[in-house]
Amino acid sequence: MSESSSEFGILVGVDGSPEAHSAVRWAVQEAALRHRPITLMHVVAPVVVTWPIEAVVTSFYEWQEDNAKSVIEQSQETVAAATAGAPPPEVRVEVRHGGAVTEFADASAHADLMVVGSRGLGPVGGAVLGSVSRALLHHAKCPVVVTREGVVGKPHDTLPVLLGIDGSPASENATAFAFDEASRRGVELVVLHAWSDVAVFPILGMDWHQYEQQGHEVLGERLAGWQERYPDVAIRRRIVCDKPARWLIDESRQAQLVVVGSRGRGGISSMLLGSVSTAVAESALAPVAVVRG
Repeated sequence: MSESSSEFGILVGVDGSPEAHSAVRWAVQEAALRHRPITLMHVVAPVVVTWPIEAVVTSFYEWQEDNAKSVIEQSQETVAAATAGAPPPEVRVEVRHGGAVTEFADASAHADLMVVGSRGLGPVGGAVLGSVSRALLHHAKCPVVVTREGVVGKPHDTLPVLLGIDGSPASENATAFAFDEASRRGVELVVLHAWSDVAVFPILGMDWHQYEQQGHEVLGERLAGWQERYPDVAIRRRIVCDKPARWLIDESRQAQLVVVGSRGRGGISSMLLGSVSTAVAESALAPVAVVRG
């Protein structure tokens, strides 16, 4: 696949949290695979006050600027440590002032890929998926990878890339992304397709073998052409009967990256992020790439 010339390359959201440093480490690996620069981006939130306390506001603003500088410096140190003696990627820095979601979403239009931690330093530290990360899955203009501290694989990991396909045209971009990632990493691609989004088995009289064959036919249609384009990628197909999110989360234990589309075959086509994508991004045990259709 030809390389793009997006200004920011691999765009990483940093805020000093452990999850953000995990995102930086993953981005270093990806930058090496793609031969692209990394942009470390930190957003300084605006100060909102309702009464005149100029001295306090000024002091807090100065703290924000000092904190932004510290966050960037720490992130640069993480980049250096993650290269493990290899030539480091080109590192760019972007500090913006405004709403985090708006600024990151706008910047994503000029990036190949955005990488964010599962949660940051927001007020709800126990949230599975932080509000900014969740919002970017809806609004980013490029693929978004969500990482979690402690689950980023080692360089040259031999675990496969896992792709969820539901048979909808919206999963085509996710398929392209997954094949490209598996090819770059030199690993197997596991393609998982669920016949139904809800629990339907076992139901008396239903012939699972018939639906399994239909699942293979769906995969055959969706994978047509991709195997020829990426002859180096070995494919393993998984057909399951129901609850794709549960299966993808379970299979993520043995994957180095999970790839899903932003929405699938659900009945509300205007929804930017489907329930399966949301559940997988929140709970998978590997980094998750959500690719817009």
